[in-house]
This record gives sequence, structure tokens and C-alpha cells, in this order.
Amino acid sequence: MEKLETVEIVKEKTEKREIRSFGEFWRFFLSELKPKGNPWTPFNLFSGLIMLLGFIFIIYRFVTGLSPTTNLGQEYPWGIWKGAVVNSGVAFAGGGYTLAFIVYILGMERYRPMLRETVLFAFLAYVFYAGALTIELGRWHLFYNPFIGNKYGVSSVLFIVAWHFMLYMVTLALEFSPAAAEWVGFKRARKVLGAAALGAVVFGVMLSIHHQAGLGAMFTMCKGKLHPLWYSEFMPVLYFISSIYAGPSVMIIVSSITQKLYAHRVDEEYRNAHPGIVLGLAKMCAATIFAYLFLQLILVHHEHDLYLITTPMGFWWLVEVGALAFVPMLLFIHGVQQKNLATINLAAVLALAGVLLNRLNNVFIAYNWYLPLSLKYYPTWQEVIILLTIIFIDVWVFRWIINRMHVLSKPPEWARMEKH
Repeated sequence: MEKLETVEIVKEKTEKREIRSFGEFWRFFLSELKPKGNPWTPFNLFSGLIMLLGFIFIIYRFVTGLSPTTNLGQEYPWGIWKGAVVNSGVAFAGGGYTLAFIVYILGMERYRPMLRETVLFAFLAYVFYAGALTIELGRWHLFYNPFIGNKYGVSSVLFIVAWHFMLYMVTLALEFSPAAAEWVGFKRARKVLGAAALGAVVFGVMLSIHHQAGLGAMFTMCKGKLHPLWYSEFMPVLYFISSIYAGPSVMIIVSSITQKLYAHRVDEEYRNAHPGIVLGLAKMCAATIFAYLFLQLILVHHEHDLYLITTPMGFWWLVEVGALAFVPMLLFIHGVQQKNLATINLAAVLALAGVLLNRLNNVFIAYNWYLPLSLKYYPTWQEVIILLTIIFIDVWVFRWIINRMHVLSKPPEWARMEKH
């Protein structure tokens, strides 16, 4: 088994490397494809089998259409791919714009050690979520129409979301590009990309606010189909607020995992700063969840929906808002007071479960809530396999980059000496 490289070894190699031709780059890239560590782990074997099945089902879906592999139809045009991957995943990737805003706009440098990891997670999330969106399009082969000016559909909220998806993926790629340039040794390009990354941050924050709210705006057109406890004209605001705590909650969990699994890649500065960063993010999550709950209660009272709390759907709403929003808020507060990272991680898991449940409710659980169970949407096992395939590909690419680039450690010295 190949021994994993430490931060010091990788740093030394990066300092010396500078690729000057395409041939050098190609040889270097092929050498980097070699696994770092044992490739025959239980996780690799299980996820590899799932991805193999998933690729087969994706091809089959593209060839035969949606009906043979999904339970989607006229009553339920959106299923688990949009609910769990696109609708929820965009909120989970909210750490990209929140951390960028905190570091670049507010100037809170103590959060910088986590920034690259967060931007990488958000970038990969958007790339693969866009792939999931394409898989669920009825006419997937025409996905490019909005981008080339053919049948723009400018009155559609989805038109705005699609363009924001594309633009924000480019923005995140620019934000992360300095790390890629350092990895390859493109010193001149790194200086240019570093400057471009700063400009991309402001644009990215604006795009994120718009499309986070835009996803909620789509459901304002579902009045009569969406249960009154979930429907509101303020759904864009609720989607935006929930993304503010969903993104940092994801990074609390992801960073806690990478600190252990990739300890050989984490430099001392990030390792020492990590507990303080997590505590700071937990404070932000607690405050944002409070704002989210406050708005939810105001809306229920304003819409005169309090009587619905005692109905079966009302109890379900209490699970989402009470057990998976109010309880995590209390756990975040307790974890910060006791400086207990385990409690904070538990709070983050519950908070993310609440956001996921909210998005699934909006897409197909509380959607068409009046239909009998026999007519409700349930994902097929093929849909679940494809969903897991998308998630596992994301994980594989994420860890491949983590093992090769300066994501959990400071940039090489030559890059740090640059102005940007």
C-alpha cells in the first residue's frame, strides 16, 4: 500500500514544481491519477458498485425516457432528484457564499483556513447538482436552449435559477482556481487567478442570494397544491435564511470528518484554528435558526393556520420545525456555551435533516397532500441508486482533490508572497 504523503512532503514538491508545457502537464496529471492509499476499502467497493449500477440506469433513463425508471408524472413532475439533490443540495452548498462573505467582505480572517475546503465543496456540489437537474429534465437533450438564446423563457423562475446555476459554477471555479494553479505549478496564472477570485466573490454572493431565494419563489406558484402550513408568499425569504445555516452546518460536519480522515493533509494552523471556527459557525447557525423559526411562527399566525397544527400534517410540520429546527438551535447554543464540538456536530446533523425534510415536503410530501396514498409519489429503487451515484461521485472527486491540492493547508510560500 502506498504511504500517504504528509503536508510537508507535498509542500516541498509543490515548491519545486513548475510545469511549462502541455506534455509536462499531461504526464503530471496521469501520475496524479494513481491512488494515494489502499483503493480496496469497504467504502470504495460499495460505492463503486453503486456507481456502476447508477451509470447503467442513467444511460437507460436517457435512452428510454423518465417513465421506465421513475415514478414521475403529471401530478408529480419533481421527484427525489430535485428534492434531495437540487432543492436541498443548493442550500447545503450555501457555505460557499456565507464563508466567502465572512472572510472577504467582513474581513474575519480567522475563518480563512476553512475557506478553500468550503468553496471546493460548494463548487463540486453545484456541478453534480446541475447534472442531477439534467437527468430529471424531460427533454434532457435540449438543456442548452436557455443558454444559447433559443426559447429563453424569461418569464420563468427556472430560467433565472438555471442562469444563476451556470454563472455561480463559473464563479466558484474562479474562487478555487488559485489552488489548482498552485497544484500544477502555474505561477503566473496563479497571480492572475488570485486577483480574479477576489472579484468573483462579490458577484458570487449576489448570485447565491438570488437563486437561493429563487428556488423558494418557484413554489409560490403552487398555491392550492402545497399544504397551507408550508405554502407562503415569503418562501423565497425562508429558503434564503435556511441556506445561511444549512451551508455552515454542512461544513461543520465535513470539516470535522476531514480533520480526522485527512489529518496528514491538515497544517498546524488549520488544526489549531478549527475548534474556534466551528464555535463561531455554531453561533451563526443558532442565530439564523432563531430568525427562521421566528418568521415561521409569524407566518402561521398571520395566515390563521394555527388550527392545522392538530391535524396529521400539522404533527408532521412540528417534526420539521420543532424537532429539526428548534432542537438544533438549543443544541447549538448549548454546544457553544460548553465548547462541546460533539454537541455542535449533532446539532448540525439535525439542522440539515430539517432543511432536507422541508425541501422534500415542498417537492412531493406536502405537495398534493390531499391525494390518497395510492396516488402519491414514491421514488423507485432506480431513482435511489442514481441519487446515491451522484453523491458518491461528488465524494470521490472531493477526496481526490483534497489528497493533492492545498485545500486543508496554506498555499506554498511563493503563492503566499503574492499580493492576492
